[in-house]
Amino acid sequence: MKNLSVALKIARRELRGSASSFRVFLACLALGVAAMAGVGSVSSAMMAGVERDAREILGGDIDIRFSHREATEEQQEWFRQSGRVAETVEMRAMARKSDGDRRTLVELKGVSGSYPLFGAMELENGGSIQEVLAARNGVHGAVIDSSLAARLGLEPGSRLRIGEAEIEVRDIIVKEPDRAVSFASFGPRVMLSNAALPETGLVQRGSLIRFHYRIALAPGTDGAAWIEQTNAKFPDAGWRIRGLDRAAPGFDRFISRVTQFLTLVGLTALLVGGVGIANAVRSFLDRRMATIATLKCLGASTSTVFTAYFIQIMVVASVGIGLGLVFGAVAPLIAGKLVSGMLPFEVPGGIYWGPLLTAGAFGYLTTIAFSLWPLGRAGSVRAAQLFRALIVPPGGRPPGRYILWSAISAAVLAVLVLVTTGDPKLAGSFIAGAVGVLLLFGGGALLIVKAARAVPAPKRPDLRLAVANLHRPGAPTASVILSLGLGLTVLVAIALIEANLSRQLKEQIPEKAPSYFFIDIQPHQVEDFTQTVESVPGITKMERTPMVRGRIVEIAGVPAGERKVDPDVQWTINGDRGLTYAATPPPGTDLVEGEWWPADYKGPPLLSFDAEIARGYGIGIGDTIKLNVLGREITATVKNLRNIEWQSLGMNFVFVFAPGTLEAAPHSIISTVYAETPEAEEAVQRAVTDRFPNVSAIRVKDALENAGRIMDAVGIAIRITASVTLLAGVLVLAGAVISGHQRRIYDAVVLKVLGATRRKVLTAYVMEYGLLGLATSLVSALIGTVIGYLVIALLMRADFAFDAVSVTATAALSTLLTIGLGLVGTWSALSQKAAPLLRNE
Repeated sequence: MKNLSVALKIARRELRGSASSFRVFLACLALGVAAMAGVGSVSSAMMAGVERDAREILGGDIDIRFSHREATEEQQEWFRQSGRVAETVEMRAMARKSDGDRRTLVELKGVSGSYPLFGAMELENGGSIQEVLAARNGVHGAVIDSSLAARLGLEPGSRLRIGEAEIEVRDIIVKEPDRAVSFASFGPRVMLSNAALPETGLVQRGSLIRFHYRIALAPGTDGAAWIEQTNAKFPDAGWRIRGLDRAAPGFDRFISRVTQFLTLVGLTALLVGGVGIANAVRSFLDRRMATIATLKCLGASTSTVFTAYFIQIMVVASVGIGLGLVFGAVAPLIAGKLVSGMLPFEVPGGIYWGPLLTAGAFGYLTTIAFSLWPLGRAGSVRAAQLFRALIVPPGGRPPGRYILWSAISAAVLAVLVLVTTGDPKLAGSFIAGAVGVLLLFGGGALLIVKAARAVPAPKRPDLRLAVANLHRPGAPTASVILSLGLGLTVLVAIALIEANLSRQLKEQIPEKAPSYFFIDIQPHQVEDFTQTVESVPGITKMERTPMVRGRIVEIAGVPAGERKVDPDVQWTINGDRGLTYAATPPPGTDLVEGEWWPADYKGPPLLSFDAEIARGYGIGIGDTIKLNVLGREITATVKNLRNIEWQSLGMNFVFVFAPGTLEAAPHSIISTVYAETPEAEEAVQRAVTDRFPNVSAIRVKDALENAGRIMDAVGIAIRITASVTLLAGVLVLAGAVISGHQRRIYDAVVLKVLGATRRKVLTAYVMEYGLLGLATSLVSALIGTVIGYLVIALLMRADFAFDAVSVTATAALSTLLTIGLGLVGTWSALSQKAAPLLRNE
């Protein structure tokens, strides 16, 4: 107890004049904790917003969706008995101004008189949505997105033609309460009443239409129990039913994945900052060597010295962690302002203690794990050695107990990563990767130091001095390569991944892509549609195939919801899938296993399936898949497996049935059309949509441009977040420069006394930091390229191409950063007068 009291007194007195020694320490710790606390708090705030406004987002307590068909009268009666019901109908359609020729694809939504059950439909001019949509003088009304108004030059009072109906634009949508959070939309919203839909002629047998029934359950009704009862009452309904716990499942998954990614970025920044923490602690203790030696000579025990300085480190760490947590606490307020109006709910402010406590725990564990080693080494050195340390800093390892506690801290840190990321596999990969990269950089730094020591001394004095400074005692070579290299490695890997994805999107896909997808072609329109397309000059190719929608119910006898599948193919189970049938293999079919059925096949349902998805399901030839098609369950046996080139954007289907199974089901035809020129594209769209108002045209180039914009935005966001890691590396570099500042001053003075000019000394420093930056960039480029290759070739299963421009730019950035920060930190050393330092003043 007495030792603790003495240690507290020493720590309190030491802290009075040592605050400036911990600036880099504080910055590194605050940056990493702020990143983790901010990401966690914003994610929690968004999830809280979804939970709070779940009824408004879902449109009711329950949402039941049918594809292609309405609910039966019996089912609708059951819905009405359960509570208030609002019906909506959603589809894609072509819209054009009645007195104009320009047309565009829109997301059409019909609503019943009870819409919306929760929330409010906000319009620019106010008013009730039902009154606005009601027919006036025989003309139904519509409200539209502002983007559609700008695109077609529409305003309230304008007439809009949709299908076979002429609709009057009545107002502009400000907020649609139940519009799903979506990152890919084929067009702006047009909303009209369900009573207007029959006049459009768009609701036809087999069309791609989704019917939603939103139900506000009677007070006191348990939603989960109602869903279970309803599924038991209608076991073959073939619907998709959601409760409040799945109000925005796609958005939930997106936020979860983004949170995991950004948390790992923040953790990477914190780990890089840990190197800065170790450097800062070591530098601080180096400047306190005389004090530590004096304390030991006066009888202070090793534990007293260690405790005194450990208390100081933890006090300073608490300040840095506190700064990071303050940012994390206000992050939801900032995020709420930034995304206001972009989401169908408000991001609630407030303090989210879970993420803050987690970030604080990461901060303290990182501080302990990276500071115990230098603390234990300095506290355990004898007094005589400490006095000699004023000339040469002590090296070697600390006693075993400090190594053990450092290892325990690192292990607890790893366990915390596993527990808090929500994905043990991802967390385990991150931990293994972090350890591997640290070992690689540590080994690379060691090799560079050994190479600098082994290389013959250059004849040029300044170059000889630069090389010697890379391996001299106390040189920052290892810490700079490790910390700055980690950030640069992330940038190299991201740059290569983005370059490869952009290359595939911009170079490979457009060469093979069709001009248009035409959907909702009715079977009786096929012949006239074909004639219309072929009559347009410049059309080089046309393909068409029947399509119906279905949902997977069982995989190899196991319910789809219970089947463990690869996360990469989970999307095939989450919703409805497009199905088709063919007697002969479609053009370009690449069979990898099994045989195609005879053209005149008649027998039990057979299925041609995607080989990669089959691997994800863990099934093969002879296994069965049960699908629900328009309320009828069909069990098909896998006959063969195909490789599908999705990049071609052609007629690719995961499920291709043998003849005799789907022909009688209500279905429509989809078609791809290839045009030589933009003029031909415009002409074929106009010809088809003029003759067939029910047919919608999806321009593939627009979809690719949207995908390109999304990729660019994602790339920018990822680079910005990855720059947090680079910033942490820069802080560590700055700390390394600061820690060696006093030694630089002595070096410069000695060189000046020996006759070196300022220019010579400056040249030596430029060479030293240039070599250090170049070495860091080489190691970063190598490791980053390997990571980029693994992601592209193994994870994304795509062709990898080395992008020299990205890697060279990163190497140049590394070298310039190192030289710039190095010179900024040592410039003052060149201005020091020799006499005071030689007199040891």
